Amino acid sequence: METHRIRNDKIGMLKRSEPKKKEFPKLILDSNALFVPLQFKLDIFEELNTLMNANYEPILLSPNRQEIERLAREGSLKTRKEAAYALKLAEKCRLVELEIIGASADDVIVEVASKWKCPVFTNDRLLRKRLRDINVPVIYVRQKSRLEIDGGLKPCLNL
Repeated sequence: METHRIRNDKIGMLKRSEPKKKEFPKLILDSNALFVPLQFKLDIFEELNTLMNANYEPILLSPNRQEIERLAREGSLKTRKEAAYALKLAEKCRLVELEIIGASADDVIVEVASKWKCPVFTNDRLLRKRLRDINVPVIYVRQKSRLEIDGGLKPCLNL
């Protein structure tokens, strides 16, 4: 009887493994991207879904988060309020901790984006130029009303 139960236990015979987490393409956000909703009244996450035609994983690098936290502490009253809102938006992003000493947040973005070949969302003109020079796709606000991508969009799944 016991042998019959064990042999016919279809649930026990199924291979039990951890559910596989689905990988989404990565998208690195610059700190100024998190200020876009307040400046231009755009829902950046919805606009990014539309632009990329797929789900994606927003990535915020630790130097960028530190930059926003510094603005929330030391900026003017208006800047502190905007930075506090940006920090709330940052909670929707995956935080990638990096230990890079002496480099600016833009330098870190350029370095990481060049390794991963992931698109970057920024409105910083100089950073956009640096990224396009190394063939990294850049997403930015166009005409204060929509997002646009400069460069081909290739999926980036590695991290």
